[in-house]
Amino acid sequence: MTLAYDATGDGPALVLLHSAVCDRRMWDPQWPALVDGGYRVVRCDFRGFGQTPLPDRRHNDAEDVLDLLDALGIEQAALIASSYGGHVAVEIAARRPDRVSAMALLCAGLPGHEPTDELRAFGEREDALLEAGDIAGAVKLNVDTWLGPDAEEAVREEVRGMQRHAFEVQLAAPEGAGRTKVEIDLSAIKAPCLALSGGRDLADFRQIAARLPGLLADTRHLELPWAGHLPSLERPAAVTNLLTGFLREMVPAG
Repeated sequence: MTLAYDATGDGPALVLLHSAVCDRRMWDPQWPALVDGGYRVVRCDFRGFGQTPLPDRRHNDAEDVLDLLDALGIEQAALIASSYGGHVAVEIAARRPDRVSAMALLCAGLPGHEPTDELRAFGEREDALLEAGDIAGAVKLNVDTWLGPDAEEAVREEVRGMQRHAFEVQLAAPEGAGRTKVEIDLSAIKAPCLALSGGRDLADFRQIAARLPGLLADTRHLELPWAGHLPSLERPAAVTNLLTGFLREMVPAG
């Protein structure tokens, strides 16, 4: 198996895709409620995150997730995805619309999005810290940027640990490692979608979520005024309720 993963439960399949600040552990707060709600729930670590190492060749995260679904015998699944995971979910839904029953996108990235100066400046600052060997500084930058004010200190510490581990794995990447980009057609996406954005998030992700109803066939947008970039960690119960309500409507269990 390529990707490290957890899978449990019975019923319609759900796949949880993590942000690039975290790994599959970011879904710990939602995991029990989704399983108890009557779903077969799968979460995985992308390559270079959590327990999945980077290969010595280029890879595509969407293809990795589809390969995992094939290995688990899952023909169709709903995708719940955060940030970069949302980018991957959109790619999957565009390339294989038959495999996706619904999508909930939390502060999602979008293939082809042109970053604002604010997001570009963040990336440049992160690169400079990592090139200087200041992993602690890069971790702090990410935690300060991506977690909103409602996140408790215990959550901040969890994100610090996940982000530090990801940096350590990625900085030790073998020669030839990297992601392969694929051109997609957003008009191919047919799955109903809930797009959540955070009122305290960077403008890029608020703009993407607001644009999605005009780009995808069946999408509604909801902005959470209290949220930063990782609302499922900042107010877990509130986001769990939104997700389970959406799933009851679009992918009812039992």
